[in-house]
Amino acid sequence: MSDIIHLLPDSVANQIAAGEVIQRPASVLKELVENSIDAGATFIQILIKDAGRTLIQVVDNGKGMSETDARMAFERHATSKIKSADDLFSLRTMGFRGEALASIAAVAQVELRTRREEDELGVLIEVAGTRVFKQETVQCATGTSFQVKNLFFNVPARRRFLKSDNVEKSHILNEFYRIALVNTAVAFSFLDGDEEIYNVPASNNKVRIENIFGKTAKKKWQQQLLTIETSTNLATVSGYVGKPEFAQKSANQYFFVNGRYMRHPYFHKAVLLAYSQMIQASESPNYFIYFEVDPQTIDINIHPTKTEIKFENEQAIWSILTAAIKESLGKFNIIPSIDFDQEGALDIPVNANPHNIRPPQTNFNPNYNPFGSSGYKRPELDWEKLYGDFSTQTEPVKSSVDWDSHSDVPSAISSTYQEQQQLIENIETRAENFQYKNRYILTGIKSGLLMIDQQRAHTRILFDLFLSQIENSQGISQQVLFPETLELSPDEALFFEQIMPDLQRVGFDFEALENNCYSVKGVSSQIGTGSVIDLLLDLLEKAQTTGLETTSGIHESIALSLAEASTLKSGQRLSNEEMSDLIDRLFACANHNFSPDGKKIMTVWSQDDIDSAFR
Repeated sequence: MSDIIHLLPDSVANQIAAGEVIQRPASVLKELVENSIDAGATFIQILIKDAGRTLIQVVDNGKGMSETDARMAFERHATSKIKSADDLFSLRTMGFRGEALASIAAVAQVELRTRREEDELGVLIEVAGTRVFKQETVQCATGTSFQVKNLFFNVPARRRFLKSDNVEKSHILNEFYRIALVNTAVAFSFLDGDEEIYNVPASNNKVRIENIFGKTAKKKWQQQLLTIETSTNLATVSGYVGKPEFAQKSANQYFFVNGRYMRHPYFHKAVLLAYSQMIQASESPNYFIYFEVDPQTIDINIHPTKTEIKFENEQAIWSILTAAIKESLGKFNIIPSIDFDQEGALDIPVNANPHNIRPPQTNFNPNYNPFGSSGYKRPELDWEKLYGDFSTQTEPVKSSVDWDSHSDVPSAISSTYQEQQQLIENIETRAENFQYKNRYILTGIKSGLLMIDQQRAHTRILFDLFLSQIENSQGISQQVLFPETLELSPDEALFFEQIMPDLQRVGFDFEALENNCYSVKGVSSQIGTGSVIDLLLDLLEKAQTTGLETTSGIHESIALSLAEASTLKSGQRLSNEEMSDLIDRLFACANHNFSPDGKKIMTVWSQDDIDSAFR
């Protein structure tokens, strides 16, 4: 029997490695930009086409490579970052495994141009599917230029499972944010085709945050960021956290350690603990937190993408982080303490002889009578005018109770003639529906008493209406007299373009402007009063939270946001006709028992339950 274990060919092994490292176009961008940073670049230009499917180009002004290094860079496990296993525990560079370029070259067509400053000419290398097709000397600028074309051209299944362009662009922008937010000494230029999305100069951390996320007026980053700063023997924690009132459902949350982005659920819980009782459970705070620790106390080699990091002193750093955030929030919220510094204080004169102080004197008239002639005088009443219309009143209702003979009846039970008459009229012409505390509708049914939450019922009605309009394009547009401008960041604009056709189906009318801005010229006729811009931004947050994976999920998210913005407010009084119309429309819905978010709309008390309550 022949042996069955054999070594994989290099081409197959490289594709397997590529499956771990290169998951989508954003993975390519991450690896190339990190290599540029390790090369000492101070300016990096990024260009993508077709969300990275057609082209991902990264150009830097780093130190470049020699011809031999350029060729060796495409070999597996070829790296300049480590020489022994001990170096794995003292890493301060971004890349170190030596798998990135080999993995990219295994699933794409790669063109590399690079030159060192001391060399007169550079080198050009073209690789596709792990095979080197060209290597020659060329004239090029100092630094390195990578062009990755036709990603997954030789793995059709991987290419077919890529998401839509907007989704892939969103992942690319997220990787760009993670790198740009921590490498503030590097200037970046980001182009999508011929359009420049970002051009951020070298700066400090706070200015970099403003340059990336400060395009939308809603964010107000300069006003919402609070500085945190603490240094211990275990770690140095610095950065910024958002004020509680700026918390949102899709918050910007970033952890960095030694210049590297990381995900850390344990530290995320520490941040949420510091904000406990300050924000709603459905919201999250914004934070940009940077850790500096001894490289020997962390392990960054536990995940192929190097975004999960193991800390040696997690519990201690957890306490340090929580204390630092609470201190920053405390400085923002507490009342200013008393300052005993006398510099600049008021010069209050002090009496040199305290024995000469005279107590204040009070003068009053002991003979003053508040009930004298100058007091209150009872006005005279015209009794004839008061009883002038008495003869025009109808006869009182006959009753078996002789009210005149019961002079000791309590005032809470006795009533005037007009109050009795009004009560009889209400009983005779009583409504079929009754509104309790302007929140619930009570109406009689054959089996007993039905109680409906009017706000949840209206939300269900509007949700079904908006969902039908989105799916059937039946919305009615109402033009606005003064169009408002919706300002978005590049990643928000990607999501907005995805949901814009659905909004137009319910009646919204938009006009695209420059710099990711849109003019709102019309709104749905079903939308209630309020800020249309706030409604659209809130709707966009929910769409980002939901993700753009399924069309039905996006439709439901949009319909729910519009319904919640237009529904009846709590405590709104309704007429009998309005209550009847609301009940009829509710029972016309396919699901009239529960609201879109799964809450109960109505409850029924049977006749037996009501009778038993009076036994």
